[in-house]
Amino acid sequence: MTEQTATRTDIAIIGGGTVGSALALGITQRTGFDVTVIDSNTLNADQKHPGFDARVIALSRRTVDEFAELGADVTTVNAAPIKHIQVSDKGAVGLCNLHADSFRLDAFGHVIALSALGPIIGNAIGDAAKRIENTSVESARQEKERVLLNLSNGEALAARLVVLADGGRSTLAESLGFERHAEPYDQVAVICNVTLSEPHHNKAYERFTADGPLAFLPFNTDKNDTGNTFSVVWTVRPELAEQLTAMPDELFIRSLQKAFGYRHGVIRKAGDRQQYPLALRYTDRLTAHRVAVVGNAAQTLHPIAGQGFNLGLRDVIALTHILKGKDDPGSFGVLREYAHARQSDRNQTIWLTDTLVRSFSNAALPLVAGRNAGLIAMDNLHAIQQRFVRQTTGYGPSTTGN
Repeated sequence: MTEQTATRTDIAIIGGGTVGSALALGITQRTGFDVTVIDSNTLNADQKHPGFDARVIALSRRTVDEFAELGADVTTVNAAPIKHIQVSDKGAVGLCNLHADSFRLDAFGHVIALSALGPIIGNAIGDAAKRIENTSVESARQEKERVLLNLSNGEALAARLVVLADGGRSTLAESLGFERHAEPYDQVAVICNVTLSEPHHNKAYERFTADGPLAFLPFNTDKNDTGNTFSVVWTVRPELAEQLTAMPDELFIRSLQKAFGYRHGVIRKAGDRQQYPLALRYTDRLTAHRVAVVGNAAQTLHPIAGQGFNLGLRDVIALTHILKGKDDPGSFGVLREYAHARQSDRNQTIWLTDTLVRSFSNAALPLVAGRNAGLIAMDNLHAIQQRFVRQTTGYGPSTTGN
């Protein structure tokens, strides 16, 4: 297939999950470019997609604001606002409490199931973007003005810009000149929902234990939810993850209660458990000739502090704003601007997340003493809190370019 016989499109997005769909929404809302989404999966009539599964994510304040601006208001569904955050270190006195109203915020962010987020984005896109489903890219060739994509359904596309939003699950990035780096953490995230004896009161917890970080996120399962549900992300060693996933509910609840304590009452019930191996993965750069990478295709982070998905959404935000008013979406100037705009935020967030993982997963006495002192300092110094909150809500200097 040649460029002359291929179907032409301005922008081809590879991957139709959360980030790919958000990018399609942003481009169709903010620019006049036509968009084609190439997805190996299929949306059903309810806008459901395997990429929008049962996992729960914490959307930062900026992510929520950007979605609302694009017509995908997550606060209209059962997203639970995070109004309070407690950070603690098991076995130490260090403790930090953060309250949104102390920073003139109504919430630090919102917690929502991916399965609920998918229809919101899909309905906002409507028919503005073309979708090619149950299809993968078999080969890609970069030419001067376009990238030629040969698809598994026998079709070919010639796009002026190709954006990889496939989560890094294919080898397409490598074939287009990117190098991938991976640093395994030898940790696994065990994920489930739990019901407690006390309402969540929109409070989130990040607790550092000897086995690894433990996060409790307030979560509303539906409009009739009594408000006692938390989404749990427990990071542990692989061998312990296997045990926690396989053990009876009663024993799992007992283990989780021991790690979390009774700061929010008694754990009454635990849902199905899933596990995901954790690693830091990233591409050596964000752009190649007429190609950009976003989201987990660009970098996959540890879930500590909940920054990975929001970092990927900031890739999307930056690219859609840069494309606005441009003539050629894949020009050298556009891609250079995108790479420059994302460099500081990307580097700082990767560094922050990796540092937290290595510091708070280490039981060495000097590190324990250091992080304990750090939590005490942050609890008492508003300036430190302010900087932390601005960065994690998506409005820090490195995230906005200010």
